[in-house]
Amino acid sequence: MSTIDRARLLDIYTRTMKVNRTDEKFRSLLMQGKVAVMYYCVRGQELVSAAAMAALTDDDYVVCTYRGQGEQTAKGIPAELWWAECLGKVTGTCKGKGGTMHITYPAKGIMVTTGVVGSGLPIANGLAMASQNNGDGKVTVVSFGDGAANIGAFHEAMNMAQLYKLPVVFLCQNNRYGEHTAFADHTSSESISARASGYGMRGVLVDGNDVHQVYPAMQEAVDRARAGEGPTLIEAMCYRMMGHFFGADFSYMPPEHLAEMQREDPLPKLRKVMLEHQFSAEELDAVVAGIDAEIDDAVTMALAADLPGAEELAIDVLEGAPA
Repeated sequence: MSTIDRARLLDIYTRTMKVNRTDEKFRSLLMQGKVAVMYYCVRGQELVSAAAMAALTDDDYVVCTYRGQGEQTAKGIPAELWWAECLGKVTGTCKGKGGTMHITYPAKGIMVTTGVVGSGLPIANGLAMASQNNGDGKVTVVSFGDGAANIGAFHEAMNMAQLYKLPVVFLCQNNRYGEHTAFADHTSSESISARASGYGMRGVLVDGNDVHQVYPAMQEAVDRARAGEGPTLIEAMCYRMMGHFFGADFSYMPPEHLAEMQREDPLPKLRKVMLEHQFSAEELDAVVAGIDAEIDDAVTMALAADLPGAEELAIDVLEGAPA
């Protein structure tokens, strides 16, 4: 088992619980009818995002999907700005124009949140190539699901990244379902990470519910990319413990899968690790209480904020060249 120092463990725990408590709050608001927006739950995948983002600097780039709350929160977008954007308020990161599926915040390296499956991978290559050309030392991480691994852009991005030794890490959060389709029903290979060898790339398969696997693998991949040693494909096996989007049915998941999912819940596993490293239950509970207070304040501000005015329709829009 790898060793992670206590300070880093506390950092990962804090990021993980921020992701979880944000997800819990969002679902609570939706169920109460206080907000009505599209939201893709991240319950079950919190640790993957938190441990991955803990391996990056503020300057490193991230490209994520519509199920990107984990990366966005764990990378450090201020809660008040994130919530305002999700609720379509003018105080949000994109002045309320992006919403939950198109959040950007370059100040923390969140460069693109894409709603098109698989489209983030070539974008990540572009960012990584810019860093390579500029010599700025930045690493780009692109997060995507198992369903995206069967899109043509996945293969094109893999080939290009390895050919040019781009400083990019491909993070596949394999939650075992592409929308409603089980992994075995849409992919014939045993794993996504095994495909890396076809491009001459390093591929790593980890248990996304185990901090001692996710963080070291991510840190090594980031270090390799920053040192000019090229890309890595990491496949983190995890579970999506909710439907494809909030309110969606997930009765298509067989009972044995649901039982396994509950047994492998990353949150109690991480808490056990923290207790084994001499953190007290009181310390851990205090961290969560502080996070909840921060989220409550951010939500209050977001709900009270203004919606964008009609004049915003013509601002931040790229107009065509004059004839």
